[in-house]
Amino acid sequence: MKIVGVIPARYASVRFPGKPLAPLAGKAMILHVLDAASAARRLDRALVATDDERIARAVREAGGEAVLTSRDAESGTDRLAEAARSVPADVYVNIQGDEPLMSPENIDRAVETLLAAPGRDIATLAVAMPAPEAPDPNVVKVAVAKDGRALYFSRAPVPYPRQGEPAYRKHLGIYAYRAAALARIAALPPSPLERTESLEQLRWLEGGHTIWVGEAAADSIGVDTPADLARAELLMKKEAVS
Repeated sequence: MKIVGVIPARYASVRFPGKPLAPLAGKAMILHVLDAASAARRLDRALVATDDERIARAVREAGGEAVLTSRDAESGTDRLAEAARSVPADVYVNIQGDEPLMSPENIDRAVETLLAAPGRDIATLAVAMPAPEAPDPNVVKVAVAKDGRALYFSRAPVPYPRQGEPAYRKHLGIYAYRAAALARIAALPPSPLERTESLEQLRWLEGGHTIWVGEAAADSIGVDTPADLARAELLMKKEAVS
């Protein structure tokens, strides 16, 4: 079985243009993500899929692999599906290019969650989160069934605390897909819930697909703004000292 990690990266971010190439602890942010993917035990290959020659060049100059994709991809999954047409594999792992603190063990756990049963087609990760962080719409929450299936993803606090203290689960932006499932979800049209919450995984749930949720080994943060980048650098420095 061949397992390939793909890091989608686009240059034209609305809130943070050129984000993948933003300097972080001495090198471009995208290279930190590629380092994590390259260190994962369960991946046979790791590469960056990008729409911009500047990102591809930075990756290649650092000794990594990059493939160029079109500028028309609407999501990271769409970009990954395009790259998959020229990079054959049995399983693909979508590793977000704006999560420089994603650990190699998390990547391995996403793969292991997918491969835990033959019928699983899509897997992701979540981690427990403190209740005070739940109202933040930039932190995606997931409600999980007892057997590990994702019931719903939301920017709102789910479950709603009508009684008692809910156990919130923070969703981490990493997915593992079997090749056939990736092709099917990439062909789905945008859905009402996806448009409402701006979360592409809701398109898959609405389309009848099951997403299995594993336990993350460590938390991670997404970088959407320069302020997020500064926070990531501070966390990296703390980890280096500890």
